[in-house]
Amino acid sequence: MAQQEDVFKKIVSHCKEYGFVFPSSDIYDGLGAVYDYGQNGVELKNNIKQYWWQSMVLLHQNIVGIDAAIFMHPTTWKASGHVDAFNDPLIDNRDSKKRYRADVLIEDQIAKYDEKIQKEIDKAAKRFGEAFDEAQFRATNARVIEHQQKRDALHARFAKAMNDNDLDELRQIILDEEIVCPISGTRNWTEVRQFNLMFKTEVGSTAEGASTIYLRPETAQGIFVNYLNVQKTGRMKLPFGIAQIGKAFRNEIVARQFIFRMREFEQMEMQFFVKPGTELEWFQKWKQTRMAWHQALGFGAENYRFHDHDKLAHYANAATDIEFHMPFGFKEVEGIHSRTNFDLSQHAKYSGKKIEYFDPETNESYTPFVIETSIGVDRMFLSVMCHSFEEEQLPGGDVRTVLHLPAALAPVKLAVFPLTKKDGLPEKAQEIINDLRFHFNCKYEEKDQIGKRYRRMDAIGTPYCVTVDPQTLEDNTVTLRDRDTMEQRRVNIADLRGIIEDEVSITSLLKKLL
Repeated sequence: MAQQEDVFKKIVSHCKEYGFVFPSSDIYDGLGAVYDYGQNGVELKNNIKQYWWQSMVLLHQNIVGIDAAIFMHPTTWKASGHVDAFNDPLIDNRDSKKRYRADVLIEDQIAKYDEKIQKEIDKAAKRFGEAFDEAQFRATNARVIEHQQKRDALHARFAKAMNDNDLDELRQIILDEEIVCPISGTRNWTEVRQFNLMFKTEVGSTAEGASTIYLRPETAQGIFVNYLNVQKTGRMKLPFGIAQIGKAFRNEIVARQFIFRMREFEQMEMQFFVKPGTELEWFQKWKQTRMAWHQALGFGAENYRFHDHDKLAHYANAATDIEFHMPFGFKEVEGIHSRTNFDLSQHAKYSGKKIEYFDPETNESYTPFVIETSIGVDRMFLSVMCHSFEEEQLPGGDVRTVLHLPAALAPVKLAVFPLTKKDGLPEKAQEIINDLRFHFNCKYEEKDQIGKRYRRMDAIGTPYCVTVDPQTLEDNTVTLRDRDTMEQRRVNIADLRGIIEDEVSITSLLKKLL
């Protein structure tokens, strides 16, 4: 685990050093849990968003997009339940003066039991080799059984406390499990309190005439309040979806793990409206569709898992997360929820407007049910960085830092180097870029020796590098180098686009989904 934490620290510093992510307002020592995306980060982020958007809107005839405002009428948040129920259970350690989310402390404790079990399994697997039967070992090993029983008992108790919203019981679990503050090492805990996560601001010209509004804590409500607008103007028939990418804001008290939990973040959400009674079937379909989207990136199926919710939101009848194996454990990157007809019914009630769908087949009107898929852009970005980062040992003892980014997501697709800064080589290199830059992002580099230039491109995940040398001027061939294998081959300049474009286009990823 400590080794994984070291890797994560390296990824965070790599993000800053190579222009992916900077602390916000860095010259003023930053602002807690707020980050800016640098020149390479914004390209990677935009490619992730494009991959998601096209997989929704381009590949589905019945999904359209919108872009709703961040500010919404304050009654929106009353209807959605955020004013009364958008809370985190917080607990303070009196010695360190640090504040924690009580539920996260307990989830971390459950994860510790899982780690203990895994350690026993790994040890036994090493000892028994091919003959190892994991299922039998789990069922018969005394230590594994003991850890499993403790884990299951804690899990059941925690799930009940969360469902009952029992803050006293959450505190009691923390005391009974002897959970200590990671900083002070003590168990001197306060009571657990609820804290609303919405940012408030005021709209209006004078203090007296101003009214309180909120920065949206999620993008979903912008879709729900536009349901009628889109359905009528687009003449949409059920089932259909509305997709949106946009900023959301949460006053996270316990923001941590770099860009994993931030106060200002970006969401990619699609709300899929369906006929009541078909929602659980669609829930299963969207689970599979979304998992396929993640796995098309080639990060390995073993790094993903579904995690069904212990505590369902009051409006949901099914909910699961897609979790990705980060250096700090399996963590949620996407949520898929069956939200029933709660949202549209609430907005109909609070607005006094009729929000229904007239079904021409059955000749009846009803409120559609909703399946939601919601993914954090920043978490997705972090999962891509974590999986791609490698310090690779090379023959001869050298180490290179490389980002094995999926080629379609890489910020720069092709770097073009003149071998020297003379004899017409820079001009020839520029000519190649001028031809190819309409098709994908290219970068020109002439500083330092070729080896150093390769290393710089490896560190930002550039899949292809081309070197222009004296032979190029004779026969119009260049050296094409592959980032992952480091293999080099001579190719004709005229063939470059054909070789590279298919590999680096978002279309290459989308084709895997069909």
